Amino acid sequence: MDTEPRSNFLRTQIQSDLDAGVVDRIVTRFPPEPNGFLHIGHAKSITVNFGLAEQYGGACNLRFDDTNPEKESQVFIDAIQADVKWLGYQWNGNVRFASNYFEQFYDWALHLIDEGKAYVCDLSAEEAREYRGSLTKPGKNSPYRDREISENRALFTAMKAGEFEDGSRVLRAKIDMASPNMNLRDPTLYRIRRVAHHQTGDDWVIYPTYDFAHGQEDAIEGISHSICTLEFEDHKPLYDWFIDNLPVPSRPRQYEFARLNVNYTVTSKRKLKLLVDSGVVSGWDDPRMPTIAGMRRRGYTPTALRHFCEEVGTSRSDGVVDVAMLESAVRNDLNATAPRAMAVLNPLALELTNLEKPQLLLVPNHPGDETKGKREVALGREIWIDREDFRQEANKKFKRLVLGKRVRLRGGYVIEAERCDTDDEGQVTKVYASIVPQTLGEDPDDGVKAKGVIHWVDAATGCRAEIRSYDRLFNVEDPSRADRMDDVINPSSLVVSEAVLERALESAAPEMRFQFEREGYFVADRYDHAREKPVFNKVIGLRDTWTGND
Repeated sequence: MDTEPRSNFLRTQIQSDLDAGVVDRIVTRFPPEPNGFLHIGHAKSITVNFGLAEQYGGACNLRFDDTNPEKESQVFIDAIQADVKWLGYQWNGNVRFASNYFEQFYDWALHLIDEGKAYVCDLSAEEAREYRGSLTKPGKNSPYRDREISENRALFTAMKAGEFEDGSRVLRAKIDMASPNMNLRDPTLYRIRRVAHHQTGDDWVIYPTYDFAHGQEDAIEGISHSICTLEFEDHKPLYDWFIDNLPVPSRPRQYEFARLNVNYTVTSKRKLKLLVDSGVVSGWDDPRMPTIAGMRRRGYTPTALRHFCEEVGTSRSDGVVDVAMLESAVRNDLNATAPRAMAVLNPLALELTNLEKPQLLLVPNHPGDETKGKREVALGREIWIDREDFRQEANKKFKRLVLGKRVRLRGGYVIEAERCDTDDEGQVTKVYASIVPQTLGEDPDDGVKAKGVIHWVDAATGCRAEIRSYDRLFNVEDPSRADRMDDVINPSSLVVSEAVLERALESAAPEMRFQFEREGYFVADRYDHAREKPVFNKVIGLRDTWTGND
């Protein structure tokens, strides 16, 4: 299912830079902030940055932009590393952190002060917002903008030493308060925050802003192409201003592409956290979440995700991608790779009245791939079939088991229904059927063919399992517009039931994926599945039930 890289503006730009000798090696980076789990949009950024490095024989760094310690955690760092590896990528060298460069950032801040290009500002946050102006109104210079270099140096040193209260002062770049680009209106470089950092502990009480740190991180690491999403386009002049005004060791260049937006999905970390905190989902890795960890637990494959991201393409135009495109990529990958098995999700007992003794049948593991071999499936006198596969009476359109009619058991004999038991309410409790002789792999000698094929599980050897049937979490295309997220939650996004599975599935390892014949694709749960208590998640159906299309 691997897809050849499609031409796009980033690949054109990189090839042009290589041809012109602007760079001699491609170095990209994936720089998440460790304040949450990665989602489908991050999967796109990962495939773009790592994919470009792979295509051009370069390298891609994994770097955590950890300049905001209040919201960051080692849990997120570990999860992000696992996600990148699961997608099939390996970063260049060691994992990097913005915090690795805190001393260098501090020295560069002093450099800007000494050059008269940064100053310590005492405005409160509210006053700073007022002085900043608006999109239609220029800002005003801070009354502290013209402090002497020596005073700014002394104040900034005192900030680092912890001599001032949190939020009482910031260090700002001296650029242009009248600039039409709000990001250039004397942006904040450092703020005072007495917060322990997950990497540096209590070493620092001042922390650089993302805007100040990001470009310099790229320069330190020798990044040739700093690729980010379009929301950072307005930040590019500031990115370049820092590079132009600091003695950085290299000259990275920023390029922007459209972020991946998918319908029936939210990717806001704030809203995803709300889903977790409110108990709508079981956690960041709930199989209904659009997080990479959630999709992994759901049973999506890394191959399908990479294929989807490549098929979506990379452009500079924002748009919304139909989630059905992702689901189709998952379905196509699993159809080609997932071994087949039988599971009865709504069991109805059936007795084979003329089966004298149990048998072992050889059934292909994959109808389109002989290399996957065959497995032994037990067939005894008592079996389970799906309740929806039997009717006492039915029209000709019903291609399953009907009294007096024939079907074939998947991988087994043709059978003919003889009678059934019912309870006081008329519900069928058991079906009795006979095997048509000499029909293992053959049509009946009398010329009366089976109407269809049904799946089944041997009652004596089958195992019970918990089935978690997952569907889309939201029932509207744009859940982000809802006033209350509770109003757009799909009530059928999770249905838990019990099923009977063929014995071979009992020994399935966590994260093994199967096609349950005629039911859909399922995966042994990453955490909860065990031999003594099998738990399978429904990955996706055999067809798109939202549109009715295959």
